Amino acid sequence: MNETLIILQARMSSSRLPNKVLLPILDKPMLAHQVARLQRIKTPHRLIIATSHEVSDDSIEVLCQQLNIDCFRGNLTDVLARYYHAAMTFKSKDSNVNKMTNIVRVTGDCPLIDAEIIDDVIGLFVKNDSDYCSNCAPATLPDGLDVEVFSFDALEKAYQFAKKPSEREHVTPFIRNNPLLFTLSNYTHQPDLSHYRWTVDEPKDFELITKIYEHLYPQKQNFTLADIITLMQEKPELAKINHHIMRNEGLLKSEKEDQQQLKNILLNTGQAR
Repeated sequence: MNETLIILQARMSSSRLPNKVLLPILDKPMLAHQVARLQRIKTPHRLIIATSHEVSDDSIEVLCQQLNIDCFRGNLTDVLARYYHAAMTFKSKDSNVNKMTNIVRVTGDCPLIDAEIIDDVIGLFVKNDSDYCSNCAPATLPDGLDVEVFSFDALEKAYQFAKKPSEREHVTPFIRNNPLLFTLSNYTHQPDLSHYRWTVDEPKDFELITKIYEHLYPQKQNFTLADIITLMQEKPELAKINHHIMRNEGLLKSEKEDQQQLKNILLNTGQAR
């Protein structure tokens, strides 16, 4: 199997919880915890963090240096372009990466990310010879364990042809929304655990994640999905901390921007009523 490039996107300028990726959990930045979990992936891979050129993200590059992780800096809002240029940069500067065909997308607000699940999704992607494979279309795992795998060719086509705000900000909607252009597959988990929310967008999310780490990390740094589920069953009050927050709120916001962009175009051409 060709080496896989795992691109972890992260920024400090979150509107709902600023600087969240470097907030401390047990005296360690949240992003550092996530990197440690990603480093347990068994599939041959290279991990890079893709952040923006903004001065506010200098601290992410400093953390990358401390963790000895490659860092790429690109466009803040056009994350699709950031992914494409990150992949191109590492393909061109490292001859071993020239054979790379598979890209894994993960986001820096998922400190409970599960390496075994990522390996499984990569395996399904390869088995089905897909252009794109994820575990979130539809989701059967907690929000926060999302992973997407796609070919470099699919990424390049999306970069060239995606136009909508949601397609540029969220990297993969152009691929998912064009099943005639790309072969799509989805990893399904049983039982369905999608009612849990383990991502960090709001202060209440961070409160929950901190409590999970406080319960599990001191005894077992490499705690697993099964360990977290056992904890949630033993302490059902934990899931109530952030149960009111909507899944994929950021994507829904971008889709509204798509509609506004279309409306503006129609108004400018005299076609809107």
